[in-house]
Amino acid sequence: MDTPVTSRRRLLQFGAAALPLAAFGAALPAVARAATADAGSATLRMPAEEGQHVRTFMAWPALSSVWGNSLGAVRRDIANVADAISRYEPVVMLARPEQAADARYSCGAGAYYGIEVIEISNDDLWIRDFGPTFVVGPGAIAGVDTNFNGWGKTGTSYAQPFANDAAAAATLLGQYGVNRIQASFVGEGGSLETDGQGTLLATVSSLVNSNRNPGKTQDQVEQAVKAALGIDKVIWVPGLAGQDITDCHIDCLARFTAPGKVMLDKPGPGADSKWVAVYEETKRVLQSATDAQGRQLTITELPGPDRRNIRGSGKDFLSSYTNYYTVNGAVIAPQFGDSAADGVAYSILQAAYPGRNVVQLNIDNIASGGGGIHCGTQSQPAVPPAA
Repeated sequence: MDTPVTSRRRLLQFGAAALPLAAFGAALPAVARAATADAGSATLRMPAEEGQHVRTFMAWPALSSVWGNSLGAVRRDIANVADAISRYEPVVMLARPEQAADARYSCGAGAYYGIEVIEISNDDLWIRDFGPTFVVGPGAIAGVDTNFNGWGKTGTSYAQPFANDAAAAATLLGQYGVNRIQASFVGEGGSLETDGQGTLLATVSSLVNSNRNPGKTQDQVEQAVKAALGIDKVIWVPGLAGQDITDCHIDCLARFTAPGKVMLDKPGPGADSKWVAVYEETKRVLQSATDAQGRQLTITELPGPDRRNIRGSGKDFLSSYTNYYTVNGAVIAPQFGDSAADGVAYSILQAAYPGRNVVQLNIDNIASGGGGIHCGTQSQPAVPPAA
């Protein structure tokens, strides 16, 4: 594990601030801030998820006040996801100190690369949203803290405790000796999808929203996102506010499978008409969009299951295959009990990621809370070699 001094030295070797100085604020020591005046043109950039990972971070579900009688079942799902990932890369599980022993017992040693439980207090399992979003460059890595505020749901029916989650990114980065960049916008990792070459997909509903960024225009939010993540172009799709806890995160809707290639979630039979409309509008936007390199996007549709044939139920149940997670050598994806749709999803994902195994898991208990495998994971990317 790098020490903070080692991490800062790597950043200075890279040129101190590949991102604009304002994106770092007080996160860097004075010597690093001073060195930014002479920084080169290289950029710390949010990488594509399909790049090499050092490890996957996850979080142990903490609160019965959130999950009720389902807490034990949700924990079993999380342990199963962690075990599947540990066949391909190391897993680090955050857990409250008083729950760490239970997490260690439930997760075991892991299938191959191991599962380590570290004692960092949290509230829920959605580490994609409250954990750090990493940016990398030659010989350097930093973690962007996107100021998690519980999806802006305070005072609504979706409100739940989030104070521990909000502090977890800074604590985690400190423990691993990775520099922290405090973003100048409020958002979540699930609202940010990149090709690793400077293009970002995002929904207007989840970022240009008064519950996260009051008083900020879309352009102001865009500039803040670009500065924090090393992004050259944002492709905005409308999304839909107020109809789920995330206000329509992009990672349940559209994902890059490679530069210029997008996987688009298509609601299955029985889906609510409002989500069908979101899919149709997103498809129209993507069909006319170009990425940061000027490429037209190739769109592959990933049909959802028939909600009349799945095991799970409830309006918040997330029946999206698109909320999969890529790890070293595999794609970890859900299956919902609609055997025909599960099979189609497997085939489409295998074709999109021919060099990886597609591993499908029953995550019905997690999905009942409105999230999926991608929502419950966050990758630490490998640092590219120094130039």
